[in-house]
Amino acid sequence: MTTMTERFTIDPKLDFAIERFIDAPVRIVWEALTKPEHLKEWYMPKAWGRVARAELDLRPGGVIRIDIAVGDGREVPNLGCVLDVVPMERLVWTSMLFPDYRPAVFDDIPITAIMMMESVGTGTRYVFTALHRNEADLETNKTSGFYQGTEIAVDQFVQHVLAMK
Repeated sequence: MTTMTERFTIDPKLDFAIERFIDAPVRIVWEALTKPEHLKEWYMPKAWGRVARAELDLRPGGVIRIDIAVGDGREVPNLGCVLDVVPMERLVWTSMLFPDYRPAVFDDIPITAIMMMESVGTGTRYVFTALHRNEADLETNKTSGFYQGTEIAVDQFVQHVLAMK
């Protein structure tokens, strides 16, 4: 069995990763990550808005849709394509493609998101990684608040998982 870090290489000039230890079994972490009713509870930083709609088809080519309603009530669509699913271990999706691998067209910085987990004792090691096309995209995501929002969302995710125990 390969370890989580042997599956791909993070390039610090292009990517960022956020890692947390969650005091809950992988089964609960996976449920919180992959069920739309749970995504709505943690995906958007609560002070910034809310998830208006969530849909996830856990198969390569499947839809990932997490539309958000920002502070003024305006809804912002977020549509992507699931690339890889290994239950209780890994979920990979990208905003560079729409469902069924259709090329995406939008005005945002595209990412490929890799969410991995592994059992450690009675808990779970969880790592969220965002891959970017180039250094400029990473820098834009850092200065625009995307990185900060992702950190907040990951912390909300941890709290949600703990509440599910």
